[in-house]
Amino acid sequence: MDKNYYKIHPIVMGTKAFDKGMMTYQSGYGEPYTIPIFSWYLEGGDKRVIVDTGEYSPLISKERERAIGGKIYTFEEGLAKWGLKPEDIDIVIHTHLHNDHCENDSKCINAIFFIHEKELERIHNLHPLDFRYMEEWIEDIEKNNQIIKIKSDQEILPGIRVIHTPAHTVGGLSVLVKTSQGTAAITGFCVIMENFEPPLKIRALEMEVIPPGTHVNVYEAYDIMLRVRDMADILIPLHEPKFASIDTIP
Repeated sequence: MDKNYYKIHPIVMGTKAFDKGMMTYQSGYGEPYTIPIFSWYLEGGDKRVIVDTGEYSPLISKERERAIGGKIYTFEEGLAKWGLKPEDIDIVIHTHLHNDHCENDSKCINAIFFIHEKELERIHNLHPLDFRYMEEWIEDIEKNNQIIKIKSDQEILPGIRVIHTPAHTVGGLSVLVKTSQGTAAITGFCVIMENFEPPLKIRALEMEVIPPGTHVNVYEAYDIMLRVRDMADILIPLHEPKFASIDTIP
């Protein structure tokens, strides 16, 4: 196998239960919905790479696992499934810095973290709407100089690159991964597959996609989603429940 091809392992490291409209703009309001929170292990190449680190203390219950159709792990348990420990991780790529995506950062003591500079600016200079950011989760990695700031689209390693996609947050990074079946895109914005594959009633409005329920600018978010969709052979929406029951993509 080409060493620049990767396998993507979704690991559920938390959940959220809320109104579906939090994912699907102007759609799904009032419908209870549970999303998985993932860390993604990119297996391949010479480095141990993950995307996001999930929740520090996830709620693990049969009810939540039934809702997403898969098992919920702590950070240590999830990595152990693939023979890893937190200190084994070489690289962490952050889609963004909302708390549920970075709560285990301090455990990755040997990792370099790739984070867009606008996320780092925002987490330290909050607007009242930015309650999902909690700077204490990244204080250790900042103090230890573990962060590399991303300023533009760039290659992280052969077969892995990031593109700036400020749909959900100002510094959102989507991760493009070379696989044996083409380019997989882990979205840098919080959506489910329905955002990319709207039901007929939405498509009847001539909408090709549904923007994220939480967004920076809804018009720009719509266009960003189209851009990511058209770049990908394999779409991986950041909170799609079907990946909770899948060990490996592709």
